[in-house]
Amino acid sequence: MKFIPINPIQHREVTITFRRDSYKVSFGHDRNFDDEEYIKFLDVKVSQFPSGFVLVKERGEFIGQLELSIRLYEGRQIGYVHLFYLIPKERGTGKGFKLYSYAKDFFEKHHVNEFHLRVSPTNKRARRYYEKMGMRELKPEVNGKVIRMVGEI
Repeated sequence: MKFIPINPIQHREVTITFRRDSYKVSFGHDRNFDDEEYIKFLDVKVSQFPSGFVLVKERGEFIGQLELSIRLYEGRQIGYVHLFYLIPKERGTGKGFKLYSYAKDFFEKHHVNEFHLRVSPTNKRARRYYEKMGMRELKPEVNGKVIRMVGEI
C-alpha cells in the first residue's frame, strides 16, 4: 500500500469520484457537491499539507484517499480529518487500519494531541469503525446533520 501526494490536476477525476462517493454514502446523495469548488479546496490544502492529502494505491489501483490538516478549534490546534475513504470493495478488509495509522502518524508529526472529524449520523458503519479505533462522539453539529468525533494521539 502506497500513500501518494494528491496532485489536484493530475488526480482530478479520481479525487472527485472518491469525494462524490463519500457524499453518497454519508448523505444518500451528492447534490450539494461542486466539482470546481472541491478542486479549489484541494489546491489550497495540498499546498498547506502535502503529506496530509494523499491517495492510497495498491496493486496499481487507487483504493482510497485521506485528507488531513491542522486547524484551530475552540482556541487550540487540533488535527482534522476532512476525508477518510476506501473504495467499496476494500471496506471491511482491515485496510482502514493502515489509513488510520497514517493519519495518527501525520498528526503526531504536527504535534497535536487530538484530532476530529465529522460523520453523518446515518453512516452507522463509519461511526462504528471510528469508535472501534478509539474515537468518541463529541457533539452534534450543523443542526444535527453531522456528529463531531474526537480521537487522541
